[in-house]
Amino acid sequence: MLPDSYDAGLHFIGRLRTPWSARGQCPKNGLQSDAVCTVEVDPLYAPGLQNVSGCTHLILLYWMDRAERGLVRQRPRHAAGSRGTFSLRSPARPNPIALSVVELVGLTGASLQVRGLDCLDGTPLLDIKPYYATTDSRPEARVDRAGTGER
Repeated sequence: MLPDSYDAGLHFIGRLRTPWSARGQCPKNGLQSDAVCTVEVDPLYAPGLQNVSGCTHLILLYWMDRAERGLVRQRPRHAAGSRGTFSLRSPARPNPIALSVVELVGLTGASLQVRGLDCLDGTPLLDIKPYYATTDSRPEARVDRAGTGER
């Protein structure tokens, strides 16, 4: 169950245009599709795209507005038992914020063409950040699916 009031306010800065209209159509992650998608940035925020063309990859933060929000434990399709929401990348979570590292394919006005999204068409965009391989990549990162804490 969600709290009665919110802690923060957000402003959507645009919309994501993808070929997928239903959750079952979406790839499980952005690496599972070569689809070129469009990031439509609202005119108010278009000046923030200055110098973005110098990036090969971007981090997109977006709001999964059609996801269930009340789950703190879930049973993924690939798992025998339940898992805590914060150990999953599922869209169902108290604050349905998602992120994707995308390849910047092109820039036309206030629209970016990107590869690597995994969300529904019309998903609200929260933020765009440059991806820095020197600071964002963690090749040693691992996930222990059993949750035993062993690394």
